[in-house]
Amino acid sequence: MRQKNLRILAVANQKGGVGKTTTTVNLATALAAIGKKVTLVDLDPQGNASTGLGVAKEDRGVGIYGVMAGQASVEEASRQTIIPGLKIIPSTMDLSGAEIELVNVENREFLMKGVFEDLESDQDYILIDCPPSLGLLTLNSLVAADGVIVPLQCEFYALEGLSHLIRTIRSVQSRFNPDLEIQGIVLTMFDRRNNLSGIVADDVREHMGDKVYNTVIPRNVKIPEASSYGKPVMVYDYKSTGAMSYIMLAKEMIKREGIIVTSTQVEGRA
Repeated sequence: MRQKNLRILAVANQKGGVGKTTTTVNLATALAAIGKKVTLVDLDPQGNASTGLGVAKEDRGVGIYGVMAGQASVEEASRQTIIPGLKIIPSTMDLSGAEIELVNVENREFLMKGVFEDLESDQDYILIDCPPSLGLLTLNSLVAADGVIVPLQCEFYALEGLSHLIRTIRSVQSRFNPDLEIQGIVLTMFDRRNNLSGIVADDVREHMGDKVYNTVIPRNVKIPEASSYGKPVMVYDYKSTGAMSYIMLAKEMIKREGIIVTSTQVEGRA
């Protein structure tokens, strides 16, 4: 039976290059750094979250694909990372064909939910790094999740993509998971020297109100550098502005845990 205090969060945005995986990896690390027990699920076939936490391809085992296929339990597929308190269920090559394989599976939308229902664990958070699409893998995450974290790059057309994602969330709420909420929207790649970043941030806050986190993730060279070394930015350079931003985001997220957006609120702002 699923533990009462476990919180499952999907990190999703159908648009690539918005800092989705970077946010998942570093938010998970930040939560672990402030004492939470966290499991990161790398559901993106590209496997960047696994690489970003230093898990070599030969060490990934059956990965999340094997768990969904019934080949292993969550505990068996989990790998301890270099971060105390942070585990990962890696992505493997098999995940690339999962979208096609799932098409004819009965109750295919609920596979991920079933994986975590019988989880006997003392974990506080499960963070799911979704693929940059709104296919069956992302749908599985949204059905299993309590909330969605949306990384949003400060660029033109940001709200257009967000509206599409909100419509998907609304559909999941009505058909599969009425308890799904928008946990929060994270503004990423924010450049204080660029007026556009400020304009986009103001625009998003005007439309989405307090669902936008106060903490913004700045453009900081240390963040992509850390990824290239297979490390979270807090391990690579814990004094950098990027590292400090993710710590602040983790604290803000925990503080705001009780704020829930109902389906009516989502519909009204879409």
